[in-house]
Amino acid sequence: MSDTIAALRRQIKGAGDLQSVVRTMKTLAASSIGQYEQAVRALGDYARTVELGLSVCFRGTDSVDAMPGEVDAPDKGAIGAIVFGSDQGLVGQFNELVADYAVAALAALTDRPRVWAVGERVHARLADSGLSPLGLFAVPGSVAAITPLIGQILLASEVRDHGNAQLHLFYNRPESGAVYAPVRQQLLPLDDAWHRQLGARPWPTRNLPEVLGSTTATVRALIREYLFVSLFRACAESLASENASRLAAMQRADKNIDELLEALNGTFHRLRQSGIDEELFDVISGFEALTVSRPKAGHE
Repeated sequence: MSDTIAALRRQIKGAGDLQSVVRTMKTLAASSIGQYEQAVRALGDYARTVELGLSVCFRGTDSVDAMPGEVDAPDKGAIGAIVFGSDQGLVGQFNELVADYAVAALAALTDRPRVWAVGERVHARLADSGLSPLGLFAVPGSVAAITPLIGQILLASEVRDHGNAQLHLFYNRPESGAVYAPVRQQLLPLDDAWHRQLGARPWPTRNLPEVLGSTTATVRALIREYLFVSLFRACAESLASENASRLAAMQRADKNIDELLEALNGTFHRLRQSGIDEELFDVISGFEALTVSRPKAGHE
């Protein structure tokens, strides 16, 4: 009995320690979600500025021929894809959802795509699905670490692909609460429809803008910023979704631990009460035995 009670005490202590870790992870995940969502909102103003600049450069031109060569993608058969996942576990079906979505979408393409994975977990999932990534990038641990990652992705895609005709992004986008869904964005090519859409965008003020210096150099710089903004947003939304998934997983774990602790404490109290009852029964039995035996001893 004492061994069983001691074992229950150890289990209760272990479950309590685990619950402390889970609640700490819940707090960190909730805090991270707010940071990444704020980064996405702040990026929106900069993205609009970049698009307005491109709209000025595209006015008066009828096609994308005026854009830089590396964006015009002379290699018409090349297809690239970047899949954002996680390095760490405890995120539910986060990596499985985006990886399976990417595999299904890329399977419909005629050419075999070149894939880069952001996160060890999604890299392993893609490899298991037969879509072996060319490269692996570490998931940034903060908003400040996203910018260096985007630089690495842009450098790798330019060096290895020499201007892909197509570049697809796959990532989880947060929705309401802890819900998220995998999405696909075709980042390249920058086609005529995109060019005309930006060229037709009205200027928000009466002061008409003017491009100073070389239009080609300006367009090249703005397109680099456009690619940077698109990748940054995808990464930040993926990180917000990852932490939302982790928060939901930790909430389920916290609930399960509460139920486990309730069951362990109930068992502990029953065993302890049973031990106390047995001890009282032994005392009463001994007392009754002594009470019965004393008159017999006096009679003799």
